[in-house]
Amino acid sequence: MAKIKKYKKKNGEIAYKFHVYLGKDPLTGKEIKTNRSGFKTRQAANLALSRLLLKSKSADFIFDSNLHFEKVAEMWLEQYKNTVKASTLTAQKFALKKHIIPHFGKIPINKITIPYCQSKVNHWFSYYKKFNNLIMITSQIFQYAISVRLLTNNPMNGVIRPKRQMDIDQEDYAAPYYSQKQLITFLDKAKKQLPFSEFLMFRILAFTGLRKGELHALRWKDISFGRGTLSVKQTVATADGWKLIFQTPKTRKSVRELSLDDETLKLLKRWKLQQKELFFKLGIKHDNEEQLLFTSEENKVLYLDFLNHRLTKILKDNNLEYMTVHGFRHTHCSLLLESGVPIKEVQERMGHTDIKTTMNVYAHVTDKKREETGNRFAQFMTN
Repeated sequence: MAKIKKYKKKNGEIAYKFHVYLGKDPLTGKEIKTNRSGFKTRQAANLALSRLLLKSKSADFIFDSNLHFEKVAEMWLEQYKNTVKASTLTAQKFALKKHIIPHFGKIPINKITIPYCQSKVNHWFSYYKKFNNLIMITSQIFQYAISVRLLTNNPMNGVIRPKRQMDIDQEDYAAPYYSQKQLITFLDKAKKQLPFSEFLMFRILAFTGLRKGELHALRWKDISFGRGTLSVKQTVATADGWKLIFQTPKTRKSVRELSLDDETLKLLKRWKLQQKELFFKLGIKHDNEEQLLFTSEENKVLYLDFLNHRLTKILKDNNLEYMTVHGFRHTHCSLLLESGVPIKEVQERMGHTDIKTTMNVYAHVTDKKREETGNRFAQFMTN
C-alpha cells in the first residue's frame, strides 16, 4: 500500500510525495513502481495517488517501459509470422533488418517522434522503390505497441508520404517486353540453342504469361490434354533465404485455368514421353500425375534463377534485345491486348487482382499504336 510522506524541499518549503507499486508489466514481468513528489498538500498528493491507481487498472494505461524498437519488433514478428506465407515473412524480415532496424532499432519506442519518422521516410524514398512497404512494416510495429499498451499513438500516422512524379508500382508494367517479331526471333534461337525442356519452359512463359514460380510448380495433373488447359494451383517460393517451398499462388485471382494453343499442347505431350524415358534410364521412380513438369537431373524442384542464366546466354550469343524472365509475362499481356483480346479476359488470364495493372499495360500498348499510326500516315504520304 502506498504511503504519502512529508518532506522538506531544498528551499525549505514543506511538500508531500509518494512511492507506489502498480503491478507487473505483462510484457517483461517486471514490477512497475513509480514516484511522485512536489505536492503542496497531503490532500493533493492523495488525489493524485487515487487517480494514478485508477488509471493503472484501465485499458488506457501506458506502461512506463523503455523497450527499444528492435525488441518490440521481435515481439511483433512472433505474431505476424502466423498471418502470412513463409515467402512473405522472409521478405519482410529482410526489409526490417536491412532498412528499418538500422534507423529505429536502438531507440526506446516511446521516444520515437513524428518528425523522426518523417525524416526516415524521406530517406527511404530517396533510394528505395518500395518505400511504402517499409512504412507499412514500421506502422504495424507501432500499432502492435499500442495494442500491448506501450504507446497511445502511432507516430507513422502523422507522416506525409512522398509521391513520385509517375508512381506506377506495378511489376507487370515495369518489366521489359518483346514485340511479336522479337519474341518469334527469341524462341527460334532458344529452340536451336537449348535442350528441349528448357526451350519449352520459355515457350510456356511466353504463351501463357505465367510467373516463374508458377511455372516451376507445374505438375502433370495441372495439364488437361483433353480440355487443352493448364491450371495454376501452386507456386514455388523462397523461404529463409534459400529453401524452396510450395505454396498457394500470389493472390486468389492467381488461381486460374488457362487455355493452351495446339502447338504448346503438342510440345507438352512430346516432353511428357521424353521425361518418362529419361527417368526410366536414370532409375528414377515418379508418380505420373504428381510429377513436376520441370526438374533437376535428380528430380528436384528447380531453383528460381534457373532460367535467368539460360536467358542471359541466349541474349548475349545472339545479340538480342534486353529481356528478363518476368518480361515474358509482360510480353504475353501486351501481345494479348495488341491482338484485340478484351481487357477483362486478359486480366483473368494474367491473374491480375486489380484491373488497373492490366490497364497500365493497355495504356502502354495504346501509346505504341499511336506512334505507329503517325509513322504509317507519314509512309503513306511519301509513297
